[in-house]
Amino acid sequence: MIELKLTQIGNSVGVVIPKEVLAKLNVEKGDTLFLTEGPDGQMLLGSYDPEVAAQVAEGLAFMNKYRDTFRALAK
Repeated sequence: MIELKLTQIGNSVGVVIPKEVLAKLNVEKGDTLFLTEGPDGQMLLGSYDPEVAAQVAEGLAFMNKYRDTFRALAK
């Protein structure tokens, strides 16, 4: 378990994320992290955007549905 410290930043509160956690998340300063609620109510922090993942899944389904059309257009 890794402990994260909350700190005052102006009128807001921020969290300090250790370098090793940033490396595991494959993020750096300026990147966006997403806090999502897991199925059991736990809060999950990661660089994975569930909204983008859903859009990618829809795109893949569309491409699979019209695979023959895309092949014909690619000629």
